[in-house]
Amino acid sequence: MGNIETWSAGCFPSERCESVQSRGAWLTGNYIAHPDDFQLIVSFLERNHSDQFQSILSSPDSDLHFPLFVDFAELFEEELRVACLLLFQPNTYLRVFDAAAISAQQTVLADGKKGVEKKSIHVRINTCGSPLEFPETFPSIGRVRVQHHGILLTLKGIVIRSGAIKMHEGERTYMCHKCKNSFPVHPLVEARNSISLPSICPIQNSKPCSGTKFQYVENTIVCHDYQEIKIQESTQVLGVGAIPRSILVILKDDLVDVVKAGAKWAPELKDVRCDLDPVLIANNVRRVNELKSVIDVSDDFVMKFKQFWAHFKDSPLKGRNAILRGICPQVFGLFTVKLAVALTLIGGVQHVDASGTRIRGESHLLLVGDPGTGKSQFLKFAAKLSNRSVITTGLGSTSAGLTVTAVKDGGEWMLEAGALVLADGGLCCIDEFDSMREHDRATIHEAMEQQTISVAKAGLVTTLSTRTTVFGATNPKGQYDPDQPLSVNTTLSGPLLSRFDIVLVLLDTKNPDWDAVVSSHILSEAESDSTTNDEDLINSWPLATLKRYIHYVKEHFRPVLTREAEIVISSYYQLQRKSATHNAARTTVRMLESLIRLAQAHARLMFRNEVTRLDAITAILCIESSMTTSAIVDCIGNALHSNFADNPDQEYAKQEILIRQKLNRVESEG
Repeated sequence: MGNIETWSAGCFPSERCESVQSRGAWLTGNYIAHPDDFQLIVSFLERNHSDQFQSILSSPDSDLHFPLFVDFAELFEEELRVACLLLFQPNTYLRVFDAAAISAQQTVLADGKKGVEKKSIHVRINTCGSPLEFPETFPSIGRVRVQHHGILLTLKGIVIRSGAIKMHEGERTYMCHKCKNSFPVHPLVEARNSISLPSICPIQNSKPCSGTKFQYVENTIVCHDYQEIKIQESTQVLGVGAIPRSILVILKDDLVDVVKAGAKWAPELKDVRCDLDPVLIANNVRRVNELKSVIDVSDDFVMKFKQFWAHFKDSPLKGRNAILRGICPQVFGLFTVKLAVALTLIGGVQHVDASGTRIRGESHLLLVGDPGTGKSQFLKFAAKLSNRSVITTGLGSTSAGLTVTAVKDGGEWMLEAGALVLADGGLCCIDEFDSMREHDRATIHEAMEQQTISVAKAGLVTTLSTRTTVFGATNPKGQYDPDQPLSVNTTLSGPLLSRFDIVLVLLDTKNPDWDAVVSSHILSEAESDSTTNDEDLINSWPLATLKRYIHYVKEHFRPVLTREAEIVISSYYQLQRKSATHNAARTTVRMLESLIRLAQAHARLMFRNEVTRLDAITAILCIESSMTTSAIVDCIGNALHSNFADNPDQEYAKQEILIRQKLNRVESEG
């Protein structure tokens, strides 16, 4: 599943699709292409695409379908009139372009180039950098209207459904009884791809033929590969309350099976009004991303990041806290939660051992807290930081809605992606996690750890990828009891809790001093100007800059553990295993993997390719905050009341001494 762009030859069933060539002119429905246009297109293709022709001709199989990619911007610059005709009459001119490509290859062969002449070459229009990409000129999926039918469109969306590949009859030839001329007939999209004969002979010679009887010419059927997919608007570009719209896309020949899953006339019934839905006939499909969406991080931003860390060279944790303050700035304090959100979004490094077993690099975070502690605020802000995100609630999510559902369309079963599959390579936020039924929660076990979803529904057996970070929020069951384990307080099972790298408990305890500070912050925020300066990273990190920074460190840093970091992590894991009576669900071998992921994420956050002891101890502090009873640090306190230290480097030095003394004592006892 992934984001794609489709270039369509029309979005509503339009003119008749019969096309003939007579006296050098191309006729399609109501439009005629001038013979001079054909020669202009042939010359344009020979002049600008000889390298592609040589590659096509070098293939030994002449029966395959080959794409020839043409930049619309280049065509628009050199042949303006032809480009405009292609834009507004794609049904006619795309076929003219295909025929011109067949003719142009013969010229290339005549020039002495070696190769095999091909029967089927399809011109695919690339709109990158052309006016077709302007969002203010062309619609989104939800804004496709009648005025857009029959023109070339560029639409972006996420693949949510992918149909089976079928064989489709694309052309058959008939002969007129009166004039004895033959002409091809193409299927009509509005008639569910059925072929309909013209009422009179379409051949227009010096004396028009008015014949009405036609005979099928044997062995003239031309078949194509055919596939239907459904694409949906990205929820990130929609406003609040807007429902994402979807549209059917028809792929043919070389376009089939290019993407996998993130309309037409209904069957005619007597005395029943016809129902018309939009449909796209794809001319070209481009995958915007293989897994993660591309964010533009210019050299100027990279230089700013390096200058930022050079400024905090002597106090790196102070620089780290400056970045963390940019996370959900409307929420005062909550240092531990903001650190956990940052480490979760950045994630660790995926590891694949010699046997091919893959250890996930994505981290998962669960916030357990009383109402009004800011859980949903962090979920929404994290979704903004991630370039691909899906937000859902437990109450409105079923197992099929989270994973995958089988739907029947036109007598055929298809798989439609759920939230976790659509968030592949990004973030899936699940609010009100406790509202989900136990059966629905159990279905995401495989998705969280193995990062796949195994499907066996309606005869469809497959495996889908869910390489996503899960960020959940839940309320405790009644009054939170610190003396009880997390599984009792949250009604979440032990296997599910063990899959979360960090579980933070936010308790709204009465603290007059904290309440006074928070109320002052909220009142000052309401009065102050919320604008920030993108240039001054030392004092503030705007959302756009923070998003670029997270993307950059994830793409360019693959931290490796140092020996001293390994010793710290190993000693802490052994200590937790010895005192695991109260948190048995959390102290599994998954804790060791979580410690490694969090340490790697912190190294990335600190702009490093090496996991040091500082990163390992920070990971330990995050895990300690996840425990209802601490095994090593007695002063963690409530995560809700954690604030940014005035001198974080000095504060860390004290915590490191305490932790190392405790671990050394454990090692000596062992």
